[in-house]
Amino acid sequence: MPRPNNKPLGVLSGIAGLVSFSVLAGVLVTALVTPALAVTSMTANASISVFEGLPEYMEIGALSQKNVMWAKRGGKYVQFAEVYKHNREEVSWDQVSPYIKNALVAGEDRRFYEHGGVDIQSIVRAAIGNLSSNEIGSGASTLAMQLVKNINIQEALLLPDKAARDKAIADAQAKTLDRKLQEAKFAIGLEKNYTKNQIMLAYLNITGFGGNTYGIQAAAKEYLGKSAIDVTPAEAASLIAIVQLPNDRNLDKPEKYPANQKRRDFILGNMLELNMLTQEQYTEAINTPVEDYVHYSYPTSGCTYAADAKTFCDYILKSVKDFTMLGNSEAERQANWDRGGYNVYTTLDLDQQDNAQKQLSTYAPSSENRFKLGATVSAVQVGTGRILVMAQNKGFDDTGQGDKVKTTAVNFNTDRAYGGSSGFPAASTYKLFTLTDWLLNGHGVNEVLNATPQVWTYFKASCVSGGGYYGPYRSANDAGESGPWSVLRGTARSVNGIFLSMASQLDLCDIANVAKSMGVHRADGEPLLTLPSSVLGVNEVAPMTMASAIATVGGGGVYCAPIAVDKMVDANGNDLGGQKSDCHQAIPKDVAAGAAYALKAVMDGGGTGYASNPRNGTPLIGKSGTDDHAWHTWVISSSTKVAMAVWVGNIVGHQSLRSISVAGTFGALIRHRIGLGVLGPLTREYGGSAFPAPPASMLHGVTIPIPSVAGQDPEAAKTLLESLGFTVTIGGKKASSFPVGTVATTDPPPGTKVSKGYNITIFTSDGTLYVDMPTDLPGQHLNSAVDELVALGFKKNNISYTWVMVQNPGEFCKVIDSDPAGGAPASKNDPVTLTVGSDADGTPPPGCTP
Repeated sequence: MPRPNNKPLGVLSGIAGLVSFSVLAGVLVTALVTPALAVTSMTANASISVFEGLPEYMEIGALSQKNVMWAKRGGKYVQFAEVYKHNREEVSWDQVSPYIKNALVAGEDRRFYEHGGVDIQSIVRAAIGNLSSNEIGSGASTLAMQLVKNINIQEALLLPDKAARDKAIADAQAKTLDRKLQEAKFAIGLEKNYTKNQIMLAYLNITGFGGNTYGIQAAAKEYLGKSAIDVTPAEAASLIAIVQLPNDRNLDKPEKYPANQKRRDFILGNMLELNMLTQEQYTEAINTPVEDYVHYSYPTSGCTYAADAKTFCDYILKSVKDFTMLGNSEAERQANWDRGGYNVYTTLDLDQQDNAQKQLSTYAPSSENRFKLGATVSAVQVGTGRILVMAQNKGFDDTGQGDKVKTTAVNFNTDRAYGGSSGFPAASTYKLFTLTDWLLNGHGVNEVLNATPQVWTYFKASCVSGGGYYGPYRSANDAGESGPWSVLRGTARSVNGIFLSMASQLDLCDIANVAKSMGVHRADGEPLLTLPSSVLGVNEVAPMTMASAIATVGGGGVYCAPIAVDKMVDANGNDLGGQKSDCHQAIPKDVAAGAAYALKAVMDGGGTGYASNPRNGTPLIGKSGTDDHAWHTWVISSSTKVAMAVWVGNIVGHQSLRSISVAGTFGALIRHRIGLGVLGPLTREYGGSAFPAPPASMLHGVTIPIPSVAGQDPEAAKTLLESLGFTVTIGGKKASSFPVGTVATTDPPPGTKVSKGYNITIFTSDGTLYVDMPTDLPGQHLNSAVDELVALGFKKNNISYTWVMVQNPGEFCKVIDSDPAGGAPASKNDPVTLTVGSDADGTPPPGCTP
C-alpha cells in the first residue's frame, strides 16, 4: 500500500486526479447516454466535442513477430535461425490456457464480459481510489482500452526514426484526458466490431511482458520454459502480474520475484472470489513460491544465436532492403520485415555449408593467435546466382561479448554494405579480366608474348586524365620466368610478365569495364582502380564477388548477381515468391569458351590451381592468386554448374603466409587444402559437364612470324619490325658472322610466331665471328688448307670434305673449291666444306688424311 502523503501537493494532486476522472466519467455518460442533454460545464462541452470528433474504429492489425530462416539439409528444409525486432510468437485462442484468460479478467478487468468497452463504474471507483492513495490516472482502463494503448505503442515501436518513435510512445502512454477519451472511443469501436474473445486474445498477443518480450506465448517460454497452454494457476497469475509494471515485475531476476508474487497473490484472490478457482487450487497456488516455477531463458534473437550459418543469417538481415517481395521501397521493406511473421526459405545448402565450415576449422582455426588469420568460402550456383555456401573461420558474434580472438561481427565473404568488410586484394585472380579483355580484342590464347620482367613506360587508360599512365612501372615474376611464353602457358603458371604484356596492348579502363560486366566492384564501394598494378590485383574485393565472376565464365559468359532467398511466406501463409535471378550476358559465349580453355589449364596438371582440383571427373576451370607479400591468397574455380572462391589471409596486419605454418599446413597452401576439401563434395553434389570448345579465333588470334633481319642496319630493321606491329628494343652486341654494327640476330629468333605488340630485341654484331673466306685455298694441299682455316678461327671439327675424281694424279689431295667460297663473308662458328681431288668419286686418295 502506498505510503500516506500529507503534503499539500499530494492532496492537490489527488484532487486533480479526481477532477480528471470525474470529467472523463461525465463526458462519457453525456456522450454515450444522453448526447442531446445540455451540459453547462465548458470543459465538458469541449471534451464532448473532442470525443465526437475522434474516429470510431481501430483495427486489430498484424503484430510484430519472429522471422524464421530455413535452408535445406539432406534435401529437406530445416530451421537454422530466428530473428525479431520484438520477441513475440502469436498464438490462437485454443493455444492459451483458461487459467491465463481468467487471471487476466481477475487482475485487469473484472467486468470485462459486462461492459461495452468502457466501464463507468470502474472510472468512478478509480477516481475515488486515486484520491485516497494520492495517485493520478491509474485504474479504470478496460482490456479494450489497454488494447488500444498497446496497439498505439506497437505502431510506435515500428517507427524507424528514434525521435519520432520516442515521441509516439510517450503520446501513447500519456495520462491526459484527451488520451483517455481517445482510448475510450476506440475501445467502444473495438467492442462493436470484435468479439470479447478476439479482444482478449489480441491483448494477450500484443501486451508487453518486460524488455523486448511481447505476447503471452513469448513470456511463457522465456520466464517459465513452457507454452502458454501448459501453465498452472500460479504461473498464469504470475504472468498477468507482469503487465501493469513490466520492467518491475517480470521474472528475469530473483530480486523482482517479491513484487511479482505480491501482485500474483492479489490476482489469485480475485480468481477465487470470482469462482475461477476452487479453494484447493487457490491454496496450492498461493503456497507455491515464484522461484519454484521460474525457468528463465535469455531471449536469443539474432544471428549470433543461429543454429547454423550465422554469417549468412546476418547477410539476410542486411539484404532486407533488396527484397522487393516485402514492399516497393527500402523503408517499406524494412518496416514489414520488422513487423515480422515471415518464413524465409533461403538458397543455402547446409550440407555443403557444414562441410566448408569443417574445412575452415581444420586448416584455418579461429583460435590462431599469432596473427589475425582470416579465411572464407563462398559458393554460388552457376546460371542462377543462388548462394550455396557462405562460411568463414571466425565465429559470428555481434553482441560484443564474444571471444575477441575466435569471433567477429564482420562477414568477410561480402561487401562493407552487407557485412562490414572492405574486401581483400584479389591478387592474381584478377588476371581473369585481362585475359577476357585480351580475347575480346581479337587475340588468342596461343599467342606468344614476352614474359621477361621489364620496366614499362606506358599503359593506355582512356578513362583517366591524360589517357594513360607513363612509367616507369617495374614488374617481377614470382618464379623468375622470362622469354617467350604463350598466353595459355602464362595463364596456367600465372606469370605476371605475360599479363602486363597483354595489358600493354589493351586499355586498362576496358579491363575494368570487363570486370564490372562480370559483377566485380570494390567491397568498400569505391570505383575500381585502373592503375597498371590493377592488372595484378590490387583492387580489394569480396570473395562472393570473385565466386560470381568465375561463375560467369563457367556459365558461358552469363553473369548472375548473388541471391539468397528462394521463397518468403508471410504470417498469413501467403507465398510472396523469392528473389528472381538477375542475369545478363556479360561476355560473348565464344570469349567465355576461350577463357575457360585457358583457365582449365590452371586446374589441370602443372597449373597453379592443380592442388585444389579433386580430380573426380568434373571438368573445372580456375585461377589462384597470391599478392606481392603473400599477405592474401586465393583460389577461385567453377564447373558449368557451381563456382567457388576461397580466400585465406590477414584480416589486419602483414604476416606472410609463405613464412608460417598453421595447424601443420604451410600457410600459402591453406587455400588449396580448403579448396580441395570443399570442391570435392560440392562438385559431387552439383556436377558439371565439359566446357564448350573454343573457336579457332580464340586460340590463335593474330600471330605473325618474325622475319629475319640479320645483316641489316639496326634502324632499318627496327622500322621494318615496327611496321609489322611489333615493338622493338635495341639490345647489346653479340658475336656473329655479320659485319660489325649490323643486326646479328633477334630475340625471339626469326620464324617464331608471336602476337602484334610483342617486344622484339635486336642484337648487333660485334664482328668477332666475322671473317672473309680465304681466296688461296684452291690448289693447296688439304692439310695446308685446313691449317690456314684453323688459324683464322674456324673449328677443325666443323670442316667437312667432298671427294671428287680427277685425272691428274698431281691434283690428288688438293683443294679444288670451298663453301663458303673464297672472299665470301663467313662465321667462324659456321661449317666449312672443302672439295678435294681424288682418284675415285667419294673416296679419299691414299695417304690423304687431314
